[in-house]
Amino acid sequence: MDNTAIRKVVIAGGGTAGWMAAAAISKLMGKNLDITLVESEMIGTIGVGEATIPTMVFFNRLLNIPEAEFMSAVQGTYKLGIKFENWKDIGEDYIHAFGVTGKDCWACGFQHFWMRGRELGISSDFGDYCLERRAAEAEKFSHLPNNGLNYAFHIDASLYAKYLRKFSEKFGVKRQEGKIAKVNTKAENGYIESLTLDNGEVIEGDFFIDCTGMRGVLIEQTLHTGYESWSQWLPCDSAVAIQTKAVAEPIPYTRSIARDSGWQWRIPLQHRVGNGIVYCSRYMSSEQAQETLLENVEGETLTDPLHIKFSAGRRLKQWNKNCLAVGLSSGFLEPLESTSIHLIQQNIVRFLRMFPTTGIRQTEVDEFNKQANFDLETIRDFIILHYKVTDRTDTEFWRHCRNMEVPDSLQHRIEIFKDTGHVFRNAAELFDDSWQQVMIGQGLMPDRYHALVDTMSLKELTEFLAHIKSNVDGTVNGLPKHSDYLASLANSAK
Repeated sequence: MDNTAIRKVVIAGGGTAGWMAAAAISKLMGKNLDITLVESEMIGTIGVGEATIPTMVFFNRLLNIPEAEFMSAVQGTYKLGIKFENWKDIGEDYIHAFGVTGKDCWACGFQHFWMRGRELGISSDFGDYCLERRAAEAEKFSHLPNNGLNYAFHIDASLYAKYLRKFSEKFGVKRQEGKIAKVNTKAENGYIESLTLDNGEVIEGDFFIDCTGMRGVLIEQTLHTGYESWSQWLPCDSAVAIQTKAVAEPIPYTRSIARDSGWQWRIPLQHRVGNGIVYCSRYMSSEQAQETLLENVEGETLTDPLHIKFSAGRRLKQWNKNCLAVGLSSGFLEPLESTSIHLIQQNIVRFLRMFPTTGIRQTEVDEFNKQANFDLETIRDFIILHYKVTDRTDTEFWRHCRNMEVPDSLQHRIEIFKDTGHVFRNAAELFDDSWQQVMIGQGLMPDRYHALVDTMSLKELTEFLAHIKSNVDGTVNGLPKHSDYLASLANSAK
C-alpha cells in the first residue's frame, strides 16, 4: 500500500498506446490531474496494427469522438470481420464475422439447429445465417438502427496517434520531447519517482504508464516484473510489414491468408493497403518471408519492408507498484484476431475504473492483474485454436501446430464442442459467437446436437432456418456498397 495521492500522471512513450492512454485519462479525469507524455521523435513506433474489433466503437463513444471526423482523420474503412484463407486447408476459406449467427434458444446455441438441418439437407452454409458475414461477402455496409450491424475499423495507426495527440492536448496533456536516460526509484519501496531525460530534465510523477513498447523501459528494465513466454503454443516470432498503393475499392473485412510457415495480413484503408507476414523463424528465414510477402502483395510498394521480432507472451504483472504497462510493454499476442488495440483499451479503461486517487492499494492491483490475465489467456486460447484445429499437413510448420499440446483450458473447449456442440462462455470473455464460427470454419464438427432440437418438426425447422436466412438476405440487399457509404461519410464530415 502507498498512500501517495495520484495527481501527476506520466506516460512514457507515445504511439497508439501512449496517446490512447493520454486521450482517455485527460478526457475523463483530466480536470483533477497533471498529465505529461514523454516521447522522442528519434524513436520510431511499430505502427502496423491497423485492424480493430467492435470494442473500439465503444472507446470512441466513451471519448465522444465523432465517427465521421475520426474516419476522415485516420483514413479509415469499416470492418465486419476477418476472412481466413487456407487455414482449414489450402483452397478453403471462411469469414469470422463480428455478429451473431442465427438465433439461440434458452438451452442451446443456433449451431445445434443448424447441425440437424445439415443432416436433413436443409441448412445452407453456417455463415449464411450471420448478417455481418453476408454483408462482408457482398462488400456492403451501413449503420443500422439499434446497433443492428456490428462493426469495427481499419485505421492508419500513425494518423490515429496524431489525431489523439491533438485531442489530448485540448484536455491539458503536456507533451515532452526527449529520450528517457534514467528511471529513478524511491529507496524505501522501489516505486518510480521520476524520469531523467537525455537533456538532463527530470519529469516527476505519482503514477507512470509504460508505453515504451517491447523494451518495457519502466515495467521490465526498471521494475524487473518478469515475462511469461507462450511460444510453445504460438511459435511465430517474426513479422515483415509493408504498405502498398490501393488498386481496388476497399473491402469491409481483413484478409488473413495462411502461408507455409505463418500467415499474411491485408488491411484496406482509404489511401493505401497495409500488408505483412507473421512467421516462425524456425521454419522460414527473414529473406524467405520478405520474398513471400512481396510476391503476394498488390500495387506499388510505398515503404521499405519493416522486420519485427517478438516473443508471444505476457508481462507477469500488468500493474506493478506505481507503474501500468499498456500496449507492447505489457506483452505480445500476434494480431491474428486484431486484438492489439483492444488490449490497450482494456488496460486503460480498467485502470480508470480502479483509479488510485487516494493511493495505491495492493488488493486493487491484484484484482486488476487478475482481470487482465483472464483477458490475455482467453484471447491467447482463441488465437491458438486457429493453428491447432486444421486439416493442413503440407508443411513441417503446420504439422507441428496440428500435433502440439495446447493449454488445458483450450483443450477442454475443443473437446466439449466436439462431444456436445456446446460453447460455454464466461460472462467476462471477449469472444462469444466467434468460438463456434472459427471451430466450424476450421473444420471441427460436433458429434451430436442437443436433443431439444428434435422437438421441432421438419416443417418447423425448415421455416425457422429459412426465416433467419431470409431476414439476413433482405437486410443485405438493402445495404449500400461499402465504398459508396465511405464516400457519403466523407462528404458529411466536410
